[in-house]
Parts: sequence; C-alpha cells; structure tokens
Amino acid sequence: MCSIKVEDNQRYWVALNLVLAENLRAAKKIADHFPHIREAFETSSENLVALGIEEDKARRIASSKILDQASREIERIEKKKYLILTLEDKEYPEYLREVFDPPFVLYCAGKVEALKGPAVSIVGVRKPSPYGRAVAERLAEALASRGIVVVSGLARGIDSMAHLGALKGGRTVAVLGSGLDNIYPRENRRLFERIVEQGAVVSEFPLGSPPLGFHFPIRNRIISGISLAIVVVEAKKRSGSLISARLALEQNREVMAVPGNVTSELSQGANWLIKSGAKLVECWEDVAEELPSPLKEQLLSQKKEEERKLPLMNAQERKLFELLKIDSLTHIDEIIDMSDFSVSEALSILLSLELKGWIYQSPGKYFQRRW
Repeated sequence: MCSIKVEDNQRYWVALNLVLAENLRAAKKIADHFPHIREAFETSSENLVALGIEEDKARRIASSKILDQASREIERIEKKKYLILTLEDKEYPEYLREVFDPPFVLYCAGKVEALKGPAVSIVGVRKPSPYGRAVAERLAEALASRGIVVVSGLARGIDSMAHLGALKGGRTVAVLGSGLDNIYPRENRRLFERIVEQGAVVSEFPLGSPPLGFHFPIRNRIISGISLAIVVVEAKKRSGSLISARLALEQNREVMAVPGNVTSELSQGANWLIKSGAKLVECWEDVAEELPSPLKEQLLSQKKEEERKLPLMNAQERKLFELLKIDSLTHIDEIIDMSDFSVSEALSILLSLELKGWIYQSPGKYFQRRW
C-alpha cells in the first residue's frame, strides 16, 4: 500500500480547495472516493467527470498547472505568516472535523490554539438595536472571561459586538466569507488585527477571494461546526443567523436565542427559535447550563467562587446598583434623576462599584450592571 506523509499532502488539499472551495458537494465526492487525496490528481479528467465533477473543474484538477498554483498559494500564505490546516493536521479543530462537510483546508491567521478551546458562537443581525449590541457584548465578555472561545463572522452589528466583548475577557475566532487578505467589511480591518493578536481568524476561501453573497451561507457551517453551541442575538424572520441555527441543529449542536421585543422586526427570528424549542438565554449561566459535562459544572462552580470573592456593597452603592439594568445602558443624567445624589456623589459611588467589579462603564458616562 502507498504510504504518503501528511505534510506531502498539503499541496494536494490546497489544489483541491482552489478548484472546489465553492462546491462542497463535489469536493466531498472526491475526498470520499480516493483513499489518498493525491490519487485524485493522478486520474483522468474523464474519471472525475464520471464522479459527477463539472467538466471544466475536472480538467483543472487533472492539469499539473493547479499543483503549481497551489505551491504559489502556499508560498503566499507562508510569506504572510498565516497557517494552512488540512483535515489531516492534528491542529485542525476536532469539533469541525466531525461535521458532515468539513472544509478540507482552513487558512488561519493568529493563534491556532484558539481553535482548540471549547467554543460558543454568537451571531445576529448587522443593524442591531442598542439592546442587541449591549447583550451580545456583555454575553461574549462573560463567556470569554471564563475560558470559552467566542466564535462569530466578523460582520457588522452583532458579530462585531461579540468579538469586541470577547476581546475584553479572553479569546475569539472570526470566520470569514472571503480570503484572509480581503477583509469584509473594510471598517473591521482593525478588529481583524486585534483578533489575530488575541485569537484567530479563519477562512476556507483562497487568498484574494471576494466576499461574494453565497460565500456567507457556506462559511456559516464553520461558525456552528467549531462550536459546542450557537446563540442568536436579534435576527429577522429571514436571516443568515437562522441559517446558522439550522446548520447547528444538523450538526447536533445546542441552539439558543436571546428573547427580544415582541413588536420589533429584529426579534422575530430569535423569538421564533425560542418558540420552536431553542434555549432562552438571559445570561452566560443559561449558556453554561446547556454545555456538556464536565465543562458545565466547571463554569457554574466558577460563578459561585466569583460571587464569593466580590466585595460587599454599602447602602449607597446598593441603591445606585439597583437603578442600573443588566441588558441596557443607563446615562449618568438618568441615574441622578432617579436618585437623590449629586453628580459628584453619584460618580464617586459608580466608580467604587466599577472598581469592585459590579458594573461596567461605557463611553459617554453610560453604566450597566454585570449581573
């Protein structure tokens, strides 16, 4: 029997991906048919067509030119200090390897170890409400600070807030619908760089691939596939987030959703998921309760330890703390209107609460409870 080293196969996997990254069904046919991926490049284009591969793609695979192109692609990746993971690599994410149609190649920028930790996806609309933004950021920070890797798609809105929240507390992974050198949206370039420093950004699409519309439903299976669970924060009735939720169910992942305003179009998708049986999520503990053992018990035991270590509040601090909300921001002017403290007194008390770890402060003198 032919023995082929794993590292020798990288060029063949990259070549296959260059031809069929956008055609998962055809790529899977080839991978399932040939015991060694190298053999797919040693057969005739006629044999590939007989497998159901489109004629033009079959000719590309049978041509030596595609292997030369793959070699150049690998050189470009190495020059940018990115990594290439194939299904045969031990660093490839284990949970993703288990799904029906895993990507055969993952381009990775950042810390590859971020792909190995227990992960939860947080996804949602691109134009969220202030409520949705606050919940996504708070939930992501709470999970990341407890060792959970937060996964999302680097899109505008909920995705961005999930990454930003996770960066405050720990690690995050972004999954792109384009090549690693073609960040979309462009305004998230700085966020991309921050994630690379602290987590990882991955894509199955070759360098230079544009953010085509049909790429995003394809990449959604990676977002859910890497994760143990997916949490939807604000989604319209027809949205990519619901596609991600459906894919998660097919992959036997836990599906959860944050409830929203029943009169808001932005809440229709998430509320429908809850009515259909998804776990209702109000806080990170709700997510932890659905994760597998012993991870669940480990996370929930952390909560008790954290609460035990928090400094106690005095009467003044308790009064202001109870005026704040968990799921939205409250401005200092509103806090003063609701209390009998002066501006200087209120700010002093709020600073004390923040230093004790009970509340967050956001730009513009907005405040929010941690629990």
